[in-house]
Amino acid sequence: MTWMNAEEEALRKAGKAKEASKALATLPTEVKNRALRAMAESLEKNAERVIAENSMDVDAATKSGLTRAFIDRLTLNRQRIGGMTSELREIAALPDPVGEVIGGWTTRHGLEIRRVRVPLGVVALIYESRPNVTSDAAGICLKSGNAVLLRGGSEAIRSNIAIARLLSETAKSQGVPEGAIQIIETTDRKAVTQMLKLREFIDAVIPRGGADLIRTVVENSTIPVIETGTGICHTYVDDEADLEAAERIVFNAKTQRPSTCNSLNTLLVHRSVASRFLPSTVSRLEGARVEIRGCPETRKIVPTVKPATDDDWRTEYLDLILAVKVVSDVREAIDHINTYGTHHSDAIITRNYDRAQQFTREVDSATVYVNASTRFTDGNQFGMGSEIGISTQKLHARGPMSVRELTSSKFVVLGSGQVRE
Repeated sequence: MTWMNAEEEALRKAGKAKEASKALATLPTEVKNRALRAMAESLEKNAERVIAENSMDVDAATKSGLTRAFIDRLTLNRQRIGGMTSELREIAALPDPVGEVIGGWTTRHGLEIRRVRVPLGVVALIYESRPNVTSDAAGICLKSGNAVLLRGGSEAIRSNIAIARLLSETAKSQGVPEGAIQIIETTDRKAVTQMLKLREFIDAVIPRGGADLIRTVVENSTIPVIETGTGICHTYVDDEADLEAAERIVFNAKTQRPSTCNSLNTLLVHRSVASRFLPSTVSRLEGARVEIRGCPETRKIVPTVKPATDDDWRTEYLDLILAVKVVSDVREAIDHINTYGTHHSDAIITRNYDRAQQFTREVDSATVYVNASTRFTDGNQFGMGSEIGISTQKLHARGPMSVRELTSSKFVVLGSGQVRE
């Protein structure tokens, strides 16, 4: 497409989304739920078609030399599509947040105040290589009464278009207004530049991807941005940890799916247990093909470990790589996390209650764990339903964002003739 075509596509679809959002805001719950269930069924029936489109994206990405972590995030198969359809059905089963009264009181004037959830309006989602995000975002936005304008990465363009068209057509057939689910089909980046200026049509922008994407959106958007930050996630093994449980948790957090933002990047170990904990843990991780990069003290305990640099503490690997640092106490661990972390997900493994409480109070992250894997940072795992992203900022929403997090609120005030004196 030419520059004008990219610009026009963004403008036209944002305008349609704004119109759709007006009807969506009051769409009955049963219509939304029926549409979500139909979308899941349609995705199941057309799985092979979607996989065929996805395979072309994967082939092109492989020929381009993209990393195995990237390819993993990009790839769809029957199992992953099954996960997408399950999440759509789970979203349908969630309570409808729109219209929920989240607070109320009566003033001294006799006015009855009610605070009620309302949709944000139009949500623009700019994301990278995970085509399952197309389905998740469409479902979450529909259930929360928001129109969604999707712009996925060029590497997944065939997959994203196939999924978005399928879900949009199905939703429309079930009574959802046209324009409620749309995708920008051009790969011209100038379409994104245009989207970020359409404040009159778009109410919130959510970037989901790497640090460069998020930085670009934040620096160029005239629309409020909800950041879904990168995940430099830590686990601290305390001197009062159950070391057997700690090894199991660390192994899970690093290897269960290393290409995700909630996987473990840096392991911090108390000095007094490092010589007992690190040899077996490193051996087990290396057996799973994890590359270990350690501080000098770690390398004295396990000489086969590669040396870590300062950049390793600042890197989100999204791969089978782990940085390891020996620390003197919980204070040093907390300071390290707050210095190098991205405020995503961090864990302490300890049987000391006071130390666990200190960690949860002082670590400035969206999700803080005691004796559990950081891999649980996920809307579905939290019982919130599928998520549109994990916010690492403090305004509006923080942590996994599902249907409630995509609402705002308004005050409904009931009077009986009162006037202000």
